Amino acid sequence: RAPAAASAGRSGPRRPVGLRPGAKLPAMVLAPASRLICFNKPYGVLSQFTAEGKWQGLKDYIDLPGVYVAGRLDADSEGLLLLTNDGKLQARIADPRFKMEKTYWVQVEGIPQEPALAALRSGVQLNDGPTLPARGRLLAPPPAVWARNPPIRGRKAIPTAWIELVIREGRNRQVRRMTAAVGHPTLRLIRAAIGPHTLEGLAPGDWAD
Repeated sequence: RAPAAASAGRSGPRRPVGLRPGAKLPAMVLAPASRLICFNKPYGVLSQFTAEGKWQGLKDYIDLPGVYVAGRLDADSEGLLLLTNDGKLQARIADPRFKMEKTYWVQVEGIPQEPALAALRSGVQLNDGPTLPARGRLLAPPPAVWARNPPIRGRKAIPTAWIELVIREGRNRQVRRMTAAVGHPTLRLIRAAIGPHTLEGLAPGDWAD
């Protein structure tokens, strides 16, 4: 489901937000002292509170003591970033050993045909070894997402398409390397979900818990 255009506000509503319909919160999230923040990270923001070079930090959007990022998202990627004050939950989300699914919407150069999608699903060879089997499909029509600032580079002679890719790994720039390996470089990358948590109801730059 595409993120809503309306925002819940920077401070966020006091209710579970960003869950798939019917999904249940993991037991650790329900612990009384635990807090889980869903943040729609804009392009150009680092997965850390401190700014660095040309990139903004999370402190420009989130002013909460005692919460830490659970799993990173590159500055040039957008979408769902989770933060928590629970160390065990942070490890469970970020550690690849737990194999929590991460769903990405990827705008790529060209129109991927079934052989390319099948290669993404079965695993592709990268310079640090083959990827695990994944789920991948063409998104037609494309997802109704916000305009990016700055916009992606475009070439009139080359069409673009959106694919959904669901992986259980967390290698450095993995999704970008996977699409490039099958002949479709990534132009825009949005993380739409981590496990049961989604972007639903969150505009870019907004968070909720």
